[in-house]
Amino acid sequence: MTAHTSADHTPAFSPVLTVPPALRRWDVFCRVIDNHGDLGVCWRLARDLAGRGAQVRLWVDDASALAWMAPDGAPGVQVLPWRDPLADEAPADVVIEAFGCDPPATYVTRMVAAAETGPAPLWINLEYLSAEPHVEGLHGLASPQWSGPGRGLTKWFFFPGFTPATGGLLREPGLLARRHAHHPATTLTRLGIHLGADDHPDHALMLLFGYTQPLLPAWLDLLADTPHGRGDRRVRTTLLVTPGFSAQQVRAWLHQRGATGPGPVVGALRLHFLPHVTQVEFDRLLWASDLNLVRGEDSLVRALWAGRPLLWQLYPQEDGVHADKLAAFLDVALDHTPPALAAPLRAMARLWNGGGDPADLPRVWSALWPALQVPWRTDAAARQQRWAGQPDLVSSLLTWVARQRTDGLG
Repeated sequence: MTAHTSADHTPAFSPVLTVPPALRRWDVFCRVIDNHGDLGVCWRLARDLAGRGAQVRLWVDDASALAWMAPDGAPGVQVLPWRDPLADEAPADVVIEAFGCDPPATYVTRMVAAAETGPAPLWINLEYLSAEPHVEGLHGLASPQWSGPGRGLTKWFFFPGFTPATGGLLREPGLLARRHAHHPATTLTRLGIHLGADDHPDHALMLLFGYTQPLLPAWLDLLADTPHGRGDRRVRTTLLVTPGFSAQQVRAWLHQRGATGPGPVVGALRLHFLPHVTQVEFDRLLWASDLNLVRGEDSLVRALWAGRPLLWQLYPQEDGVHADKLAAFLDVALDHTPPALAAPLRAMARLWNGGGDPADLPRVWSALWPALQVPWRTDAAARQQRWAGQPDLVSSLLTWVARQRTDGLG
């Protein structure tokens, strides 16, 4: 579909922080591709919108993960199965299709009918997060629908991102205040995570949430076999392992090492296998950890707001496109990082995403370990503060839709 530029990206007025009365009703459409990452983003979006006064319907083809992700739901958010709308269901004021998922044709037809008797529903395609430079040029572009069920309507592209010329990052009001008031010991105790009083002084708590990771066994070996002084067998790392790919790989590694038990210790490495936790609890674990190894979009953004060191595993793509996305992210994330720290961080990130020579892992990791508690953490906290100075995604979205209505666009 041909895309056309709307007005410039500069807001015509101050950022909108609450939902305008004329745009109270929002529909968010989401398809769960795999791993529930898309649903995680959509749920946080819906909850944030509702917290600012919107009435949100979240249409999703598989909501099963919400049973553990958000078991208590959220006021103002109604979760509906992906289906053709019922006869008495009207389109919302704002319609968001997450990641190009294409709402049901019958729903789009009703959007066209609504536009014949009043303002057309604002139709937004919320794209995946990317730091690639072209995103700034595509953010806010219009795509007139010349054919199909939406003929006559306009779909608008909205890109999350890391610069003021994009839609920003999801960050609900009060998030950073809650993060700064958090007491890690409370979260760890509640989840039955026990650290040893006689752990090594350099002990680090790490959270592992990833896709299948070819480098993981070798990295676990490094954590377990870290050299100590003579007779020193103190635990130096506690690794919190999330369910799914990560847990499967770590258990296979344990079997290979001949270790068993509910909370095994292998050399200098202690392991703790986590159950599925809510999004709120996951955030707290990110806040409590010294290093967060995360995957996909939702956990990356939450790890960034944690202000702690992180390693990001992108969704691997056969054509290698994820390598370009990683490089673009590193360019913006390490823009203010001292070169002595940025070099091993880039090298480790590439290794963690299938690039570089795996034989370099011991050298690269040994360069990063001493930086974990001070330089790396300081750099992560500074990055959090820089990006917190930009409008968050929902504030940018509300500002944008209010401007579209003011300008008479739809």
